[in-house]
Amino acid sequence: MTVAKATTVTLREMKKEQKKIVMLTAYDYPTARAAEEGGADVILVGDSLGMVVLGYDTTLPVTMEDMIHHTKAVTRGTKHTMIVTDLPFLSYHISTPEAVRNAGRLIQEGFADAVKLEGGREILDQVKAIVRAGIPVMGHIGLQPQMVNQLGGFKVQGKDFDTALRIFEDALALQEAGCFAIVLECVPTPLARLISEHLTIPTIGIGAGEATDGQVLVIHDMLGITEKYLPKFAKKYGEMFADMTNAINTYATEVRDSAFPTAQHGFIMNDEVLERLQREINQRS
Repeated sequence: MTVAKATTVTLREMKKEQKKIVMLTAYDYPTARAAEEGGADVILVGDSLGMVVLGYDTTLPVTMEDMIHHTKAVTRGTKHTMIVTDLPFLSYHISTPEAVRNAGRLIQEGFADAVKLEGGREILDQVKAIVRAGIPVMGHIGLQPQMVNQLGGFKVQGKDFDTALRIFEDALALQEAGCFAIVLECVPTPLARLISEHLTIPTIGIGAGEATDGQVLVIHDMLGITEKYLPKFAKKYGEMFADMTNAINTYATEVRDSAFPTAQHGFIMNDEVLERLQREINQRS
């Protein structure tokens, strides 16, 4: 049976029908394949790749070239999952034309279906321009990792009245600007519920509780590939780091003990060819 590719319309219908949206990050061909086969509706090629794949402390060093490179790999591994790619730090802040140009690169060169921008009312001009260019935009408010230095770290946002109201108003403004969905990151559950109830577009939560229209997790966190710090909002559904290190340890032991490879892992050679080769070598020595 052919599965229809998920679109912005699909997600809006899911919200209306109260069907939860499943979103995961992926950054390469095999994890994209696994996410799609596992049932993800949306794959986010997040700039979080800077931390979980490239080894940076933040998302800030990630470039457009990084995002295009990884998006290409993800799109090659999927057929019916919607692919959303993050516009990285400073790729949409300097000017609106540059924002549109970079969003277009993710679509044309990376083959993404949509882009995601962090920010509220301060980026409305960019959002509107990108939407006018025919590119779907997913918003992202609450904790914005690209603003980590200004926020003073990775902290929950919207706990007091003023910041909660600002986030709520940003959500409404982003919807009005044309966003097809909004990620709510690290905001109190009651605030996420209020926003989700007042928007006609879907909300995707990460550290925002159970009331959002969908959830997203970093695939390295949920699979247990992340071996160090795990955010409070993340849940491990596997222990892949332990599985990988155990498998590598077994491989290393077998190589050192000459237990691998065995005859079944090698290839045979025609006896006549081998004998002729041995005679030729012997004559030369």
